[in-house]
Amino acid sequence: MACGRSLAAWERTASTFSRELRRNAATRGGGLEYRATAAQWHADRSARRPKPTKLAVNPALRQYVQERLAGTVVTPDGAAVHGPAVTWKGRRHGPRQDRRWATAWSPEQIARRLRLDFPEDQTMRISHEAIYRALFIQGRGALRRDLTACLRSGRALRVPRARPRRRGKSFIALEIMISQRPAAVADRAVPGHWEGDLIIGLGGSAIGTLVESTTRFTLLLHLPPMPGHASGPRVRNGPALAGHGAEAVRDAITRTITTLPEHLRQSLTWDQGAEMAQHAHLRIATGIQVYFCDPHSPWQRGTNENTNGLLRQYFPKGTDLGVHDADTLAAVALALNTRPRKTLGWKTPAEALDEFLAYFGKNEQSDRTNLNRVYGSI
Repeated sequence: MACGRSLAAWERTASTFSRELRRNAATRGGGLEYRATAAQWHADRSARRPKPTKLAVNPALRQYVQERLAGTVVTPDGAAVHGPAVTWKGRRHGPRQDRRWATAWSPEQIARRLRLDFPEDQTMRISHEAIYRALFIQGRGALRRDLTACLRSGRALRVPRARPRRRGKSFIALEIMISQRPAAVADRAVPGHWEGDLIIGLGGSAIGTLVESTTRFTLLLHLPPMPGHASGPRVRNGPALAGHGAEAVRDAITRTITTLPEHLRQSLTWDQGAEMAQHAHLRIATGIQVYFCDPHSPWQRGTNENTNGLLRQYFPKGTDLGVHDADTLAAVALALNTRPRKTLGWKTPAEALDEFLAYFGKNEQSDRTNLNRVYGSI
C-alpha cells in the first residue's frame, strides 16, 4: 500500500481491500493484477449519468408513488370525497401551482409505507430522496412534473410579529394549569388525552382542532358565524358573534367529543385563549378535565401545533376559513387520519386508534360504531 501503512492502520478490514483489488484487476496479461488505469476506467464508467432510475424501470412502483402523491381521498366504504379547492395566495417564494385536494402523502411517508404494504417484495423499495429527485431534477422525470403541486413544501416568509398585549385570564386557576396535569398524560401510553387550539383566518373566521396525543387522531370543529355577525355595529361586551367565542367553542367541542366512547374523553389541554372561558361548563357537559398551558409555551401542546401545520396545506393563512362547511372539515380530518405517520411506525392515526379499541375496548362494536360516525360517514 502507499505510504507504507499496514491494513490495520487504515481501519478497514482485509476483505475491503481484497474486493477492491479483485474488482479493478486487469486481465489482459492472463493474470489478475491490480492496475490503477483499470480502476480509474471502472470508476468513470460507474459514474456516468443519467442512470435509469427505479421509477423509470418499475411501472408498479411508479404507479404506487404517483397514486399516493395525487390520489383522491376515499371513505372506508370506497366512496370518493370532494375536498376544498385551495389556491396559493402569493405569500411564498417562487411560482407554484394551486394546491390540490389529495391524500398528499409526503415522499418519506410513501417510502416508509412501502415496507408495510409490500414486506416480501424487495423491488417495491425506494428512498424519499429518489422521489424528490424524480420530481425536481430535469432528466430524471419518471414522475409527472405537475405532481410537485401536491407536495407540502413551501414555508411563508418569517415576518416580525407584534408582541401580544398582556391580559389577565381571570377564568384560569392554579389547579387547572398544566403543572397539575397527571404524569400519565405526558407518557402517551393510553389514548384519551386531547390537545386543542384554533386556526384563524380572514374576517374573524376560525376552525377548531382537537388532536389525540397518543394516536394523533384529529377532529375538526366547525365554527360558523353566529346570527347577527357583520349585520350591524358591534355591541360592547356582547357575545362573540364571529363563531369562535367561548360559548361557540364550548358547544362545538361538546357536540364533537361526545360522539366518542367515554374512555377516550380523559383530558383536554388548551392554551390560555379567551375562547375557553366556558371550560367549567364544558367539563360538566362532557366529563373531560381541561388543563391550560403556560403563557407563550406552544411546545406544551406539541402534537396539536404539528397538526395545525399540516392543516395549513388545506387552510392557508390569509384565507377566509368560513367558506368551509362541516362536510369539508370532515373530509380534511379523514385525509389526516388515513395518512401514515412517522411517529406511529408509518401506521395511520385511524389504524392506531382502531388497534386501541380492539385491544382495550370492552364494548368494541359500539366503540367502532361511534368512531365511524366521526371519520367514516362523510
